[in-house]
Amino acid sequence: MRRGLLAISAAALMLSAACGNSSDSGAKPSETKAEGGGGGGKTIALFLPESKTTRYEAFDRPLFEAKAKSLCPDCKLLYFNADQDAAKQQQQVEAALTQGANVLVLDAVDAAAVAPLVNQAKQKKVPVIAYDRLISGIDYDYYVSFNNVRVGEMQGQGLLDALNAAGTAAKGQIVMIHGSPTDPSSADYKKGAHNVLDGKVKIGREFDTPDWSPDKAQQEMEQAITALGRDNIVGVVSANDGMASGAIAAMKRAGYKTIPPITGQDSELAAIQRILGGEQYMTIYLNIRSEAEKSAEIAVALTKGEKPTAPDKANNGTADIASFLLDPIAVTKDNIASTIIKDGFYKASDVCTPELKDACAKAGIQ
Repeated sequence: MRRGLLAISAAALMLSAACGNSSDSGAKPSETKAEGGGGGGKTIALFLPESKTTRYEAFDRPLFEAKAKSLCPDCKLLYFNADQDAAKQQQQVEAALTQGANVLVLDAVDAAAVAPLVNQAKQKKVPVIAYDRLISGIDYDYYVSFNNVRVGEMQGQGLLDALNAAGTAAKGQIVMIHGSPTDPSSADYKKGAHNVLDGKVKIGREFDTPDWSPDKAQQEMEQAITALGRDNIVGVVSANDGMASGAIAAMKRAGYKTIPPITGQDSELAAIQRILGGEQYMTIYLNIRSEAEKSAEIAVALTKGEKPTAPDKANNGTADIASFLLDPIAVTKDNIASTIIKDGFYKASDVCTPELKDACAKAGIQ
């Protein structure tokens, strides 16, 4: 949207709950400060783009905060969620700089439009880490994310495998529901999916979905069904699990007795349950713990004047950004037990509702 993910500790979640939440840029942001020494009283600001996608509040924020506090007990953390509002995020970044933030960890609502904010930080000699989404148009310090083109390739290959197994790859058309056009990661996912699918299937309809909205994805899928005909759609590429839920809702509403294979990303709990129940074919498992904790490690190092060596580079159109790019994992019902459950991303008891008891047993989830 990630390998060896451990269970999220109760302490991390309790820390997140204790911190509160502020998505109003005019209000005082969420702050945490632990007892102890060693951090020099530096301030780290974390900016996440929205809360409709489950991962940000449930995983990214608490994992980042817990790791940062463990490494720097004296550091103060500022947290902001922009609620998918670029103007609000601008005000939040400016507020954090005014409050003396020493490092910005920024998951941009509109990654193509935040260069002026990064420039403001640079003028104040405040380093910037682009988190999850590659900021374009300006040079900055680090980028931490996943190999996003590879994510799209895995989604495309997952769908193609399902269609070939069913013998339907040449018998109809697919629908492609991409993410927000303001998110450069979405373009990478799209590119990866096309790398695999072009020339092998017929693409009937293709959409870029504002705000990654499940509701808008449902509307797009309804449009595709009307245009192409219900029986002519053999599969769907959905760039994440939330939009997959919208597309599935549209197909159910249209009277599909069997949902065609559909992809996803983020391994949301509801998506894992849909995969077990046969409504969603696959998702992408992203080790958000690794992403959040690596970002926290870099942020703390920057507060100390250190410059961690990055193994990768990502060109944002202006500069080659020092990068840490993590590997995604494709998940179907065949490997939920050996990935999602084994790594403690979810417990079997979280996934296996009474309705899914038999499906869980068949998938080896105990």
